[in-house]
Amino acid sequence: MHLPTDARAAILAWYLERGRPLAFRRTTDPYAILVSEAMAQQTQAARAAAYWERFIERFPTVQALAGSTPADVLRSWAGLGYDRRALALWRAARVIVDEHGGTVPDSVAALQALPGVGPYTARAVAALAYGLPVGAVDVNVRRVLGRIVAGSEVALSAAELQAVADGAVPPDAPGTWTHALMDLGATVCRPRRPACPSCPALAWCRFATAAGDGVVPRAGSVPRAASGRADRVPAVPFASTTRWLRGRILDRLRALPDGRWAAISGPIGDHDGPAVRAALRALAREGMIEVDTSPDAPIDADVPRVRLPLG
Repeated sequence: MHLPTDARAAILAWYLERGRPLAFRRTTDPYAILVSEAMAQQTQAARAAAYWERFIERFPTVQALAGSTPADVLRSWAGLGYDRRALALWRAARVIVDEHGGTVPDSVAALQALPGVGPYTARAVAALAYGLPVGAVDVNVRRVLGRIVAGSEVALSAAELQAVADGAVPPDAPGTWTHALMDLGATVCRPRRPACPSCPALAWCRFATAAGDGVVPRAGSVPRAASGRADRVPAVPFASTTRWLRGRILDRLRALPDGRWAAISGPIGDHDGPAVRAALRALAREGMIEVDTSPDAPIDADVPRVRLPLG
């Protein structure tokens, strides 16, 4: 199973005409690309691009990032969410400086060994920064390639899809191809209400063909047994989630000068004291905050003093 060569050519032509001019697409610097890919995880690319410009201005080199404190990085990351990515990126920068002489490694295996770098990010950096012919597979790419070659984003195993993705990469334009698939998935081959009539790969797409009579199939229109999806459950309000609570705790600490301790107790929003304490313990375990354990620390364990980490 493979992507037809003509379909690849049509997608590339579409991208060259209609691709999004995102800021981080103007660079080939491996460090800057690594930062952009870290930011784009679980964040829309257009939104990540705005943050990326400010972040690169603040930390223009991997050495600058590695030499900063986690507190500096967490402050610069404010607003992007999923703050663990910021700490992982800082740790990756330190590994790059300490173990790779300050140069972002150029192999998928070495990239994937960096903190916070998974299979997709490693392949994206390898393709975009070093021109390696490897297919970077995330949810967008899975949806685009899975629908075209197999009729559904859930029809292929991870290994099968990776083989299709690797085989589809044009050897002379792996970076452009990576961006093209991402844009196609984000703007046309959407999870819901895909704009099939506007897709450059429509003529080769099994997903669109399955509808017949020009009716565009709904996203995920596969039998329940094949998709393995459970019935949908009502969405939980964001302000009731642990993610929201963690963000509010970190925002309080970001507002303080370096080294300043703060006693944080509940309630915060809908979250009571025990929930706040549980969030503080989790953040401390992950290295996102430091807890004051000095001799003059407060005795009350229910209201610990905490701060952003300094090293």
